[in-house]
Formats: sequence, C-alpha cells, structure tokens
Amino acid sequence: MLAFMTMALWGVTFVSTKTLINQGLTPAQIFTIRFIIAYIGLLTVCLIRGGRNKRAFSQSLRDEFLFLVMGISGGSLYFLTENTALSYTQACNVSFIVCIAPLLTILLTLLIKKLFKGPIVDGLEDVKVRLPLIAGTVIALTGMAMVVFDGNSLNLSPKGDILAFMSALSWAVYSQLSGQMTERYGTLYATRKVFFYGLLTIIPVLILSDNSNLAAVEFDNIKVWGNLLFLSTIASLFCFVLWNRILIAIGNVTATNYVYLNPVFTLIGAILFLSESMTLVSGIGSAMILGGVILSGVKKIR
Repeated sequence: MLAFMTMALWGVTFVSTKTLINQGLTPAQIFTIRFIIAYIGLLTVCLIRGGRNKRAFSQSLRDEFLFLVMGISGGSLYFLTENTALSYTQACNVSFIVCIAPLLTILLTLLIKKLFKGPIVDGLEDVKVRLPLIAGTVIALTGMAMVVFDGNSLNLSPKGDILAFMSALSWAVYSQLSGQMTERYGTLYATRKVFFYGLLTIIPVLILSDNSNLAAVEFDNIKVWGNLLFLSTIASLFCFVLWNRILIAIGNVTATNYVYLNPVFTLIGAILFLSESMTLVSGIGSAMILGGVILSGVKKIR
C-alpha cells in the first residue's frame, strides 16, 4: 500500500515539473531548490530525533562512498537525465524508456549476484525468475506502452533516448543499495545522506550553466512556490523516506516493479490539472499495468 501511494505521488510530479519548466526554471534548478528545502527539513528532524540520526559521517569510508553513489544515482544524475531528456525527445519516449527501470533492476541484480561476492551482494533480494515475475513484467510493460504511446508514432532521438535510458539505469543502481543501507543506518539518516550527496554533485552543473533566467521567474506566483513545496516536502522528503522503508519491506526488485504505475498516475494528474483526457487505450493499458504489478509480486504459484 505504501509503494502504491508513493507511486501515486511521484506520478503527479511530472505535472509539477512540467509546470515549473513552463514558468522558466531549468531541470537542474528545479532539482536543486526542491532538494535544498527537503534537506533542511530532514536535517531538522534528524537533529530533533538525535542519536545516530545527527551523526555527520557513516561508520566507514566504504559506506560513505556507497551513500555518494546513492546520491548520484537516486538524486542528481537521475533527475538531471530524466528531465533534460524531455528537451531532446518526445515525452512518450522518455516515459517509456525510464519505466524499464524494473527490468534493469532485475537484470542488474542477477548480474551482480553472479559476478560478485560480499555483504553488499548478499543483502540484495534473492531473485527467482519464475512465471509470475516474467508474466507480470510483460503485461505491465505492454500496458505501459499502451498508456504512453496511445496510438502516437515513435520518433527516435538518440541524445534524448540515451539520457532517458541513463535515468532508468541510474534508478536501478540506486535500488540495489538503498534498502540495505537504510536497514543499516535508519530511514532518516540514509535519506539525509542521499539528499546531501545529490545536492553536492549537482553543484558543478549549476556552476557551468547560465542561471540568468532566475531573474525572470515569478517566485511569488502560486504555480511556482506551490509546486516547489509539493516537490520538496511531499515528493522528495516524505516519499524518499517512505521508499527506503518500502525497499526494506519487500525487496529492491519487487518494489521497483511499482515504477510501472507512474504513467497511470501521471495521466490522472494530467486529467485533473492539465485538462487532458483518458482514451479507451489508456484505460485498458492502466488496468494492465496494475494487474501486471500485482502478478509480478506473487512469489510462487502452487
């Protein structure tokens, strides 16, 4: 239920991000502002809670490096590649390619378990390629194509499509580590470290970018500050904390399958806030995605 709710909220973020881009903000600026607000809020909670939540560094250099990888893969690189891809290719291409993250998570987990040994590898979900997982993935992926394309033609754009694929791969890498690091350090601390390293690694992008557009952005407009607050407090702070707990509860592969639900909730958000409509094809595709996610979570058919 928490995974379902998280995907519902993350699905709406596409509408918020699109609104902010239309208001003149760049993808890097949107990420930086939302994560700064979220980090301040999370740091405040950690300091109030005290104990291990307020420590500055983790227990070892290896763990600190893993948090850096998580900050890049689940933060700066993921959001930058996903949002920038929209500038070079169709939104339907980006949505479809990014949502192959569950498939990449499965393949990456199987590959890592085959090639490497150690406590990090042992902590990954024990993936068994059974019929429910295969069938559920195929059904959800088919439904995804129906929702995203909905009769539209696919126009390839190499730069945009590569960026979208990098975003999906980045999230798959994040999913490998976040569950066990959260279990080791606690949800609040692990999420705080991800936000910190996400912000730290986006700084070079901001320095090399032209930020003169900020002078023309109307930050007193409710479309700007309202969407920034939603993205920072709900979609970032609240949902990232939830997601890390979800990964502990149901495993990195099973949890990532819920990413297939993203375009369903994006479509619902577009209907409510952008006055778009749902076609019969999109409705059938949404039902297939939901059914595929449920089926893929079945551990064994007796």
